[in-house]
Amino acid sequence: MENWVLVRKGGDFQKLGEKFGISPRLAALIRNRDITEEEMEAYLFPDKKYLHDGAQMKGMKEAVSLLQEKIERGARIRIIGDYDIDGVNATYILLKGCSFLGAKVDSDIPDRMTDGYGISRDLIDRALKDGIDTIITCDNGIAAEKEIRYAKEQGMTVIVTDHHEIPYEEQAGEKQYRLPPADVVVDPKREDETYPFSGLCGAGVAYKLLEVLYKATGADRRVLEDLLENVAIATVGDVMELQGENRILTKEGLSRLKHTKNPGLQALFRKKEIEQDRISSYTIGYVIGPCLNAGGRLRTAKKTLELLLAEEEERAGELAEELAELNEERKAMTEAAVREATERIEAKKERQEKVLVSYLPDCHESLAGIVAGRIRERYHRPAYVVTKGKEGLKGSGRSIPAYPMYERLSLCKDLLIRFGGHKGAAGFSLEEDKLKAFENRLENTSGLTQEDLAEKVCIDMELPFSEVTETFVRELSLLEPFGQGNQKPVFGVRNVRVMGARLLGKQKNVLKLMLADQRNTWIDGLCFSRTEVFLKEAEEKYGEQAEEVLFAGQGTMKVDLTFYPQINAYGGRMQPQIVITHFRIRDPE
Repeated sequence: MENWVLVRKGGDFQKLGEKFGISPRLAALIRNRDITEEEMEAYLFPDKKYLHDGAQMKGMKEAVSLLQEKIERGARIRIIGDYDIDGVNATYILLKGCSFLGAKVDSDIPDRMTDGYGISRDLIDRALKDGIDTIITCDNGIAAEKEIRYAKEQGMTVIVTDHHEIPYEEQAGEKQYRLPPADVVVDPKREDETYPFSGLCGAGVAYKLLEVLYKATGADRRVLEDLLENVAIATVGDVMELQGENRILTKEGLSRLKHTKNPGLQALFRKKEIEQDRISSYTIGYVIGPCLNAGGRLRTAKKTLELLLAEEEERAGELAEELAELNEERKAMTEAAVREATERIEAKKERQEKVLVSYLPDCHESLAGIVAGRIRERYHRPAYVVTKGKEGLKGSGRSIPAYPMYERLSLCKDLLIRFGGHKGAAGFSLEEDKLKAFENRLENTSGLTQEDLAEKVCIDMELPFSEVTETFVRELSLLEPFGQGNQKPVFGVRNVRVMGARLLGKQKNVLKLMLADQRNTWIDGLCFSRTEVFLKEAEEKYGEQAEEVLFAGQGTMKVDLTFYPQINAYGGRMQPQIVITHFRIRDPE
């Protein structure tokens, strides 16, 4: 059951509007994001001048000094990344940045199926065979204590750059954090960290390393600016919170992506028919991001890295085509896995589990995180999806705000072979005979209440349809980029008449409603999800003929809605419309 809450943060919105040159309504929306008056200028006008000096990060000066020494004496350096969108972009950033300084540098990315996550003994052995002196990890390494100890025993230098949670053990009720035995560890989530912002992705940490390195060497830091494109892609694609430095880095990167000179990205934009001047965080999260992730999910992430590194247009086009096709294959596989997981959950719904664990032995292990995310969205519960690998089981989890996933997995570490992650998502592996005990432990240690499990729909303000204007929609763009931690504002309206309806799209899965509010202002509303639920509830409350009456344009039902306003520019006409995010169908009067 959804809990609709109207957010009311205080403030002199008229005064704030005059101070920052915005409407009082927009000032109220920003305050609802817990942005103070002192923080409002940086929020409204994010600029690189508000970024922190990466040298403040623990281990950063030592890492730069060591790396500078290795570059100067021509030591062979290998970047070891991860196979997801963050890890690949972090690898690309370090490769390009170090190469420009003349470093003898190459890269390796683990194969999801054969190597598993992050740096492994096999990757270290490959590096040894190739005569590598120094390994730099990016987006991994913080939990690889055994592997890094092995590398050190072989005489290698290891620099860890990561952004994941630091592993810990509880002793006498206190957490004892364990850093890997690398030469240097750079991770903004270190327990002893004093850096002002801990929410960077792996690519963000890699970029900070290069900034400090370039300053130390006296190199032209302007050459790094194009790499902000990759920081933005990784930040949005890895679903980091778009607050603080992430908001600035993403906005800067999106601005550059609109004019990117990267042949691989240009080819992918052409393949997906993306207008570069309209690229947004949505484009990354839902269009190009899944394609960039598809290589690491179904084949090898090295294909994605090759796309980013491509210099010839023809080869870039071939790689973009291949990754786009892989993503289509991935989507079909995902839908099948979601259906199976949903059926299993519905079959045991009477158990009223607070934590959902779905064992899908035939699901491709790379899809576990996506499927877990879809299950979490549907049931508003922490969701884990477990698949069967060549050696034991592998799984991924996606969480809700009230459930710190990494901490809860830490309570199961005696059952797990390996695990890592953060409060919102995690990955793990375990032996098959431990699965039942794992499920029970998660359920018994969830700490969740029924209130935690009720989806909370926060409404920023009530907005009559007459206020959905081109001017207001344009002003809302000042709140962008939207994403995790900086969601689109949610508006509400009560007692709306639904005058008619149509189904749109190739799959007939978009519901277009003709709406009129209490002031009798008419507007079109688009419902992109839960269309079947809407029609089913309409039939339950208004009778079997409800759907037929709606599609005939003779509707009389009333609803409460939450929505986001936009302008439909189809055919050159600027027409206000709304995108419906939640609905409640009222009982007949």
